[in-house]
Amino acid sequence: MRLAFVYDVVHPYVVGGVQKRNWEIARRLVRMGHEVTIFGMKYWGGGDVMYREGVRFRGVCPAQPLFVEGRRSIKGALYFAARVLPPLLKEKFDVVEVANFPYFPCFSAWCCALVRRSPLVITWHEVWDDYWYEYLGRKGALGRAIERLTVRLPHRAIVISRHTGSALAKLGRKEADIVACGVDTAAIDSAAQWPKSNGIIFAGRLAQEKNVIQLLQAVAVLKQRGQEMGCIIIGQGPEKESLERQSREMGIDASVRFLGRVERDADVYSHMKASRILVHPSMREGFSHVVLEANACGIPVVTVNHPQNAAQDLIEDGRNGYVCGLTADSMADKIQQVLARSDWEKGCRDFAAAYDWDRIAEDAEAAYRKALG
Repeated sequence: MRLAFVYDVVHPYVVGGVQKRNWEIARRLVRMGHEVTIFGMKYWGGGDVMYREGVRFRGVCPAQPLFVEGRRSIKGALYFAARVLPPLLKEKFDVVEVANFPYFPCFSAWCCALVRRSPLVITWHEVWDDYWYEYLGRKGALGRAIERLTVRLPHRAIVISRHTGSALAKLGRKEADIVACGVDTAAIDSAAQWPKSNGIIFAGRLAQEKNVIQLLQAVAVLKQRGQEMGCIIIGQGPEKESLERQSREMGIDASVRFLGRVERDADVYSHMKASRILVHPSMREGFSHVVLEANACGIPVVTVNHPQNAAQDLIEDGRNGYVCGLTADSMADKIQQVLARSDWEKGCRDFAAAYDWDRIAEDAEAAYRKALG
């Protein structure tokens, strides 16, 4: 098959789940004998086309700012959607695949699929529906309307979790293939453990929806209980300076280290292996690579019970972590339950092994073949 993946952001230039998923699946599909082109913004020097591990990357426009005041840039998404259509139309692909968000490129991919008579696959990572109002206030009505228009585009749907599939079904798209996200267990096994041990680790974008403030509050609660825990926070984002300031105000800045962006995945895995627990307080996830990565490193995860957080669906309480409430005390309780045990490694590793990217790529190949009919 000749496959086109359409997404504005490209791994590894920008850290994120969608672009990493595209890369991990694409390079495995190439090994399986398929041709894959990833259409995205151009983050590299030189020509518009480059190859990595047999995957063809096509840069369609200069890289644009992704976020404005902490939210995805509408202008940048529209610009990419306009620029990706001409190069897409110049080629014939068996399947055109596009991520649902930020929506506008879905309409470009649909135009290409219509003109070139190629099946369109939209992979739904999240469904926001009424969350749009929480995100943008009254302006959220526009985002909600565009999401519903995207649902109505003629396409074969892939969802990355049952959680997303249920939300999509409520909008009328009841048939969808589940192709989860995955984890590179071989790469994690080969990563050396960081020489300095940690208690708690967080890894992700420092944005409001990631709810890192609850983790800081839980660290403060643990300190009040006489259990001072070292905590490292990996990631960049608009909330970084505010979180650093709040950690000082809470009096826990001696225990919390903000490492910023860690360039190499292997170094993130090394830090995870040197930690006892990953805390993932995000209130909005369509899936969560980082849960699987932590489990593959042999450590459990504490995440939160929130209706928009699909990461909790990956937790089997007591096997690979716990789900806590949306309070600092609840999170601190679960952290202490994790630390009270030392037998987590096997359950965590076994759970993650079921999501190895090799298996996920096979599921994706099967879904694309179904789209071909």
